Amino acid sequence: MTVYQTKPTHRRLVLASSVAGAAIVALDGTVLTVVQPTLQRELGASPAQVQWTSTAFLVAVASLLVSAGRIGDRYGHQRVFGLGMLGFGVASAGIALAPGVGWVIGLRVVQGVFGALLQPATLGMLRAAFPPDRLGMPIAVRTSVIGVAAAAGPLVGGALVTAVGWRAVFFLNVVPSLVFGVLALTVRESHRGQASAIRFDLPGALLLALSLASLIQALVDLPGSAAGLAVSVLAGVAFVRHERRTAHPLLPPDVIGSAAIRGALGMLLAASAAFSGTLFVVTYFLQDTVGLSPFQSALRGLPLAAAMVLSAPATAVVLRRVGARRTAGVAMVVVALAVLVLSRASDTVTVCGGFALLGAGFGAVMVAATQVVVREAAVESAGVAGGLKQTAVNVGPTLGVAAGSALMAANGRGLALGMLAAVALTGAPACLVLPGRTVASLTHPPVTGDRAGVPARR
Repeated sequence: MTVYQTKPTHRRLVLASSVAGAAIVALDGTVLTVVQPTLQRELGASPAQVQWTSTAFLVAVASLLVSAGRIGDRYGHQRVFGLGMLGFGVASAGIALAPGVGWVIGLRVVQGVFGALLQPATLGMLRAAFPPDRLGMPIAVRTSVIGVAAAAGPLVGGALVTAVGWRAVFFLNVVPSLVFGVLALTVRESHRGQASAIRFDLPGALLLALSLASLIQALVDLPGSAAGLAVSVLAGVAFVRHERRTAHPLLPPDVIGSAAIRGALGMLLAASAAFSGTLFVVTYFLQDTVGLSPFQSALRGLPLAAAMVLSAPATAVVLRRVGARRTAGVAMVVVALAVLVLSRASDTVTVCGGFALLGAGFGAVMVAATQVVVREAAVESAGVAGGLKQTAVNVGPTLGVAAGSALMAANGRGLALGMLAAVALTGAPACLVLPGRTVASLTHPPVTGDRAGVPARR
């Protein structure tokens, strides 16, 4: 049982660390797309090898997020976050000094492992430090900074590659990663729960990692993906059977048994798939059909980032007034509407307007659904809940880009974006199982018992 006695100073450090960890991973992912052409040319790499600089990281991080979250529940999120940040920074420095593309791919795997450690911990630390009724704004701040990092990535990456070279992009993460990693390991946690009693389910972790890694690899390797999909399904079935029989499952019943958490995860999966698939299709259209340069295309995407940054804190306020159910449901409809606008857009004003609408809707979904996942989980399961959330927003984009690419190649931009709008709408019904106003309101007494992280009266 947990009583929130975290000092304000430590809460600020936790929020800063959570924001820094999320921003570093987001920035790393967006700048890589700018780096790849130069990296390929200077290292003499093949197109397949360059693709693996992205795929290797994605496979490693997506397959380990849930297990890493459970490790955080077991050993402490701040400690795991510190190790993840230090490892991420060292791996980034190694990539910047790599003599060949093989080293880059191998170190991207290492970077993905440490990225998996730190990402669920960024949410687990927030859950442990803040009372449930005060989680909305910290999550909103975290989401806003992710939007800024994602928008700044192509611009910062392009400037660094032009002025210094591709290696400078990977040095960008080193100092903040090491600083926040050292702080996390040296500053004593003011709150410690009883997570040390949790046993880690190693067989379940291995089966889940195999299933997710095979799925990601198969989606990236479409259409030659039958074997990977088969392995993913078989490993997934074996994982479910194992979880039903083991006394200490990787996914605790209080997490997978919550309809609200399952609904929020479904919304995150659908929204991130529609969001990333749309960005892929529209960017391809702007550069290959309209003839814009990558920089000109990135400029037209700035309204998306601005809207996402502004919508996140606004969503935290709306959540207090109307609850997650209405907020997330409306936001999913806004995402679908934005995709439909972009399916018809060709002039600059309409494209920028569609991007702004997409950013606003997606930012609202991220804040509302993330708050539900983090808040509904018990403090003792916050890491694995955060891992599931991060898995949804890693698998979703892979699904969206794979679907968008295949549909655009076969039927063009209009049908591809129409289908992605339908994907967004499939997540809207999940809002019906999310908490209403009484749970999200600051004036409502918090839920008692272990699930809320507040001890019940004895």
